Amino acid sequence: MEYRTLGRSGLKVPVLSFGTGTFGGKGEFFNAWGSSDVAEATRLVDVCLEAGVNLFDTADVYSKGVSEEILGKAIKGRRNQVLISTKTTFRMGDGPNDLGSSRHHILEACEASLRRLGTDYIDIYHMHGFDAQTPIEETVKTLDHLVQSGKVRYLACSNFSGWHLMKSISTAERYGWERYCAHQVYYSLVGRDYEWELMPLGMKENVAAIVWSPLGWGRLTGKIRRGQPLPKVSRLHSTAEQGPPTPDEYLYKVVDALDEVAKETGKTIPQVALNWLLQRPTVANVIMGARNEEQLRQNLGSVGWNLTKDQIAKLDAASEQTPVYPYWHQRQFERNPKPV
Repeated sequence: MEYRTLGRSGLKVPVLSFGTGTFGGKGEFFNAWGSSDVAEATRLVDVCLEAGVNLFDTADVYSKGVSEEILGKAIKGRRNQVLISTKTTFRMGDGPNDLGSSRHHILEACEASLRRLGTDYIDIYHMHGFDAQTPIEETVKTLDHLVQSGKVRYLACSNFSGWHLMKSISTAERYGWERYCAHQVYYSLVGRDYEWELMPLGMKENVAAIVWSPLGWGRLTGKIRRGQPLPKVSRLHSTAEQGPPTPDEYLYKVVDALDEVAKETGKTIPQVALNWLLQRPTVANVIMGARNEEQLRQNLGSVGWNLTKDQIAKLDAASEQTPVYPYWHQRQFERNPKPV
């Protein structure tokens, strides 16, 4: 397993991590992802550790805390062997302060996550989204307090826009507070918006990308093809409208290119799609999901080899889209970076 430095930090993380959104399966949305119980989760953790994957990603909102609880039980007795990444911001109760990035909610949410995980510290703590109603100074100062107290070791954010992230970084630097070293982002061969602004920012400010949904919300499994119905088992049946929009013909064009490269490499479509991401600038880690051990072992096959430059170019061309303004206009200026 390859390990990379997580942005502007000293922490080494594996290039693949395991996403535990499939643990618990509480509610229609998360049940569509998976419903691993403690026994299955423990086996999946075993397989990950055998392969050198020691980073496990969860969030308080995943199955309303059940994912954290199951992960905590699955790693019991081996906490020193793993890195835990969890998140907060989304609603966890009915009260007016049961969501967001206020000091009140962050401190309560962190303590609740620690209890569910059965640990006294979190390795990477994310703001799951940007709270526009809380002053950035309040959020960043509270996160710095958690680091200074030893309850959190590294800070990250998720789903921020460019100005959200840059404002947070500049605020932290102004006051000498701990800053975000990573940004958990949606990025895939059918979702390359990350490259327009967030990737250049990450390169300039040394903020690593931790990639979620690298298979395009379940679209790059190789089972979705032109003229064929969705497979019987697919989260897209119930969650397509909640995920990133992807025009059908664009998806099929990308899958056609993936098919060609998969045949050339002898790998599967998901393995090729994951390997492509691992060649992109700023990407330190890609979160892989798996409903079962078979899927997990297939995803583990995405490392230990690299696509050729020609194969990457073929996938780049098939997945390229004209960016929104002002990015398409900026590409005309010769002193701006060219598309990745």
